[in-house]
Amino acid sequence: MATDSAIVLLVTGGFVGALGFLIKYFGAVRLIAGYDPDRVADEEGLADFIGTNTLYVAALVFLVAGVEYTDSFGGSDVVWIGFVVGVVGLAARMIVGARRYEESQ
Repeated sequence: MATDSAIVLLVTGGFVGALGFLIKYFGAVRLIAGYDPDRVADEEGLADFIGTNTLYVAALVFLVAGVEYTDSFGGSDVVWIGFVVGVVGLAARMIVGARRYEESQ
């Protein structure tokens, strides 16, 4: 069972990592939810910031996949609680931090 969830997490981490890579290194800002080209002042900075944080999320997913595969915590939910806290924290950081790249109204 842990192997199945580790495989799903690896695929998920790869997908999230690919999105982060496209945003950061290819400037694919249209992949960002809520992106409005009329409000963004620094598209390159936004791509770098959001792409980097998306890659952090992918790294967190890969870390959880490794923990799930090795069953390091003996089936404890502490890993998943840490994962949720980490993802929510990074999402909040992206939401708040993205405001720096908007034009003043």
